[in-house]
Amino acid sequence: MTRSGITLREIEMGNALPIDMRIPPRIFPPIPSRRTMLQAGTIGLLGLGLSDIPAARSLAAEPVATPDKSVIFIFLNGGISHQDSFDLKPESPDAVRGEFRPIATETPGLDICEHLPLLARQSERYALVRSVAANSSGHEEACHGLFTGRLDFPAGFTPGRAPTPNEWPSMASQVTRATRTRNGLPPAAVLPQASINEAGSVRPGQFAGKLGPRYEAWHLHLAAPCALGNGACPHCFRFEGTPYRHGSSTIFDAPSLTLPDGGKLRFDRRVGLLDNIEHQQRRLEESAELNKLDRNRQQAISVLADPRVHAAFDVEHADPALVARYGKNKFGLSLLMARRLVEAGVNLVQVNLGKNSSWDTHRRNFVNLKDNLLPYMDRAVSALLDDLWASGLADSTLVLMTGEFGRTPKINPDAGRDHWGPVMTSLFAGGGVRGGTVIGATDKIAAQPTSDRQTTENLAATIYGVLGIPRDTQWHDFDGRPHELYRSDSIAGLF
Repeated sequence: MTRSGITLREIEMGNALPIDMRIPPRIFPPIPSRRTMLQAGTIGLLGLGLSDIPAARSLAAEPVATPDKSVIFIFLNGGISHQDSFDLKPESPDAVRGEFRPIATETPGLDICEHLPLLARQSERYALVRSVAANSSGHEEACHGLFTGRLDFPAGFTPGRAPTPNEWPSMASQVTRATRTRNGLPPAAVLPQASINEAGSVRPGQFAGKLGPRYEAWHLHLAAPCALGNGACPHCFRFEGTPYRHGSSTIFDAPSLTLPDGGKLRFDRRVGLLDNIEHQQRRLEESAELNKLDRNRQQAISVLADPRVHAAFDVEHADPALVARYGKNKFGLSLLMARRLVEAGVNLVQVNLGKNSSWDTHRRNFVNLKDNLLPYMDRAVSALLDDLWASGLADSTLVLMTGEFGRTPKINPDAGRDHWGPVMTSLFAGGGVRGGTVIGATDKIAAQPTSDRQTTENLAATIYGVLGIPRDTQWHDFDGRPHELYRSDSIAGLF
């Protein structure tokens, strides 16, 4: 039984909190189930279990950085085809070149895909790093390397068995440990769902792992279900192009809440995310009055009532013109929520765009990129950049967009491209990035980097540096062993 009155069994059954940040226990519990990690096993902004935070923090290392900048990390689940987005090779053979034409951007000499016209107009705001290597062509290994910022694997690491404590900590967990909170909000958040495919396979490296659960980031599991499961797809589609309808009338959902007295809050009518949160806030306030909940939970209710927090979550009812600019879908509104969360005080927001298979275009690569992926990403990311520049947040907010790896130079018989770990392109904007810059290059078929090779360790070092985390920062795993945080240097020439 936790101090909040929720049993571990209730947590494992998914009857805990909808908007959550993992409970930091005083002793480490047994390895949680996959369902626990994804659905419940966290500490909620709605207050249940928040009394455990001060004690956990007293046993933990003090944060080492007070950031004056934030990071929005956009992850394209499955690995975007770099040859068909930001590193086209129009002079390559037919078996490599593909169907898309390059178009000129606002930066002389810089071309990108014709299906990214909005980003083409904003090239002076971002830099492309065309020489990032993932060092693996497997989803599990590449995701672990990207999410954790480490190319090595812990002893006994088993791809395909996630989440477990035997993983390196995610960057989001490291930021939770190393940076101070602002405005009472968690230092790092992940939305709208963890990286998981339709078969329920969870990609490793997304959670606190060897740091221990007290440093779990704030995982917001908000994506409303569709016929193909949860995830941040803009709409439902399969490789074959078969259309599906979403299983929800909303874009984001908040699940039911179990209060300390064991009573479950269920809503008979379909409500939006903000309505659901407000209902649960009122019930928490009633429960606080009836059960004399402690000061920490009362503080959680106050945080939830903060107008900035309300605004961050109320994206479905934002100004229609703003919603139209981002796109009224999970791509667009996830980025709008991320922009509002960094403004409210979250240091790092990771946004997973797509199910794990969305950008994994083994088949119908060109059809799905053209019809189902690139236009939605183009609109959403362009709107985010416009919003950051218009609001004055561009200088203080770094945007990084990348997949876990690139795609094969040669087009396969299914008109797709397969996994390709040797190189991919990553986009950086804001936070002092020199816009209109291209770092690194690839060979004639976009197969290998030919200059300025970078890795996911360089991406992580860049994020940590922007957040002001010192180069000599160490962390200790739950066995007390020390580890260095930085595994490489920040990307030279980016700022």
